Amino acid sequence: MILSPALIWFLAGVAFLIAELLVPGFILIFFTAGCWITGLIVWGMDIDVTMQISIFIISSLVLLFCLRKYSIKTFKGTTRDEVDDRYADSKIGKTAIVTKPIIPGIPGEIKVAGSFWRAIADIEIEEGKSVIIQGQESDDGLTFKVKIL
Repeated sequence: MILSPALIWFLAGVAFLIAELLVPGFILIFFTAGCWITGLIVWGMDIDVTMQISIFIISSLVLLFCLRKYSIKTFKGTTRDEVDDRYADSKIGKTAIVTKPIIPGIPGEIKVAGSFWRAIADIEIEEGKSVIIQGQESDDGLTFKVKIL
């Protein structure tokens, strides 16, 4: 049984796709696309193997160099280090309720806008008291400094 060149290129693309799923790096996906582009061209036209390989290499590399950086930004998302502090900053000046007592040197917990956050204060604050968020206290953005109303 002889397979058509278009089918061979399609199956090679599937192999690259499986390899991309197994190996991190977001590079092999462009070789998958190069295989499938070559397969489509071969399906429509009768060209020799040298030209097929040239189409594969050129299309794969063009896609890789033109789309990889954009694709990584799109599919990988952001990490905690890249998240800006606008969300935490929006809490500053808001009123919160103490849900776990705050003792100087030992963080407690507050509830603001339906979310629970760690909180510290210079004085002891009992559970159930209302406080105002003065600022963000930790680098991770999860702890706020508060003062009693």
